[in-house]
Amino acid sequence: MKSRESLIRLKRFQVDEKRRQVTQIESMIADFHRMADELDDQIRTEQERVGITDVSHFAYPTFAKAAATRRDNLRNSALELNDQLEKARDELSEAIEELKKFEQLEERDQQRERDAQDMAEQVMMDEVASRIRAR
Repeated sequence: MKSRESLIRLKRFQVDEKRRQVTQIESMIADFHRMADELDDQIRTEQERVGITDVSHFAYPTFAKAAATRRDNLRNSALELNDQLEKARDELSEAIEELKKFEQLEERDQQRERDAQDMAEQVMMDEVASRIRAR
């Protein structure tokens, strides 16, 4: 019994850890998208400032080129993190299922103990009742 309780605590810890990991990856993806959107705004502002939107134009702003490269890198990183996020979500689901199995086993064992205790009490009550009737 004690080992199963320890195992359940361990499984709960693992589930919590997987949840934190999923949340962290989701947060990173959101941050990357936010930063990429900010770079888009900066690129548009720079293009409006100089009046050139054609990237291949010889006078296209260097800042806008560099910002576009950073933006593209952020978006690529977010895409790569999406793969990690899916994997982390799958691992979280598996950890939750494992935890449920152990909790169900523990619940079943506790129910058996309660049933056995109830049965023992009933046997004792039946004995007391039969002694009272015998008098």
